[in-house]
This record gives sequence, structure tokens and C-alpha cells, in this order.
Amino acid sequence: MDNNSIFIEKLRSSGLRPTKQRLKICKLLFQRKETFHFTVGDLSKILKHKFKEKISLATVYNTIHSFKKKGYLKEIAINSDKTYFDTNTSDHHHFLDVTTNELIDLDDKDVKKVSIIKKIPGKKIKSIEVLVKIENNN
Repeated sequence: MDNNSIFIEKLRSSGLRPTKQRLKICKLLFQRKETFHFTVGDLSKILKHKFKEKISLATVYNTIHSFKKKGYLKEIAINSDKTYFDTNTSDHHHFLDVTTNELIDLDDKDVKKVSIIKKIPGKKIKSIEVLVKIENNN
């Protein structure tokens, strides 16, 4: 199966029609070896630069959120107005460079066991993901 077929299936399984613009979004997100962290705004700018055409912010937003609902992307909410998405959907930790706004993967082996003592009645812990904020030390 070629990549276009895989991308078309990802789009359809996410409830989206596989348009040329959405296929470009898929290629940018999933045709890579490295994990990709991005905001919707950043992705929109990258798409415009790479493909030399504007893809509406609504198309980018709707595609990303449909992929997130389907489990193809992970959402990482930093605060009320900054949300990143990650192509690595496994449970893992991150550094956030507050100087550059870059999100960087942090391997599980680099974080010792985290122990949560407080319990919330009727709830169980689904996962623990550590976000470590870093900045330049000058």
C-alpha cells in the first residue's frame, strides 16, 4: 500500500473527505521519521511555506482535531491559550523550552518513577506525563 492510500484511509477513518489539501496535511504530519510537535498556527505556516499555497486555518484546525479524536495525534495543553499536538501518541514526557516555545520529547528512562499519593474517589490514573519547563540559563 502506498502512502497516498494510507493517508486516504487515515482521513476517511477520521470522518474526513480526502481532499488535496488534507492529503498535504497528512504528508507533512505522517511522512517523517521523527516525532513532530506543532501548534495549529505553526502547522498552517509550515504548510504555506512548503506547498506555496494557503490552506485555510479552518481546514487545518478541523483536520487536526479529527485526527486527535481518532487517536492519530496527541494533544498537549500547555496553558489556556497554548496547545501543541504530537505525532507520537504513546504516553511519554516532554521538555518545553519557554525561550523558543519548542516541545522536546523526554524518554521514560530519563524520568524516575513518579508516585501520586492523592486519590480521587471514583477515578483512576490513566497515565502520568511529565512536562518540564526549561529556559536559557543566561
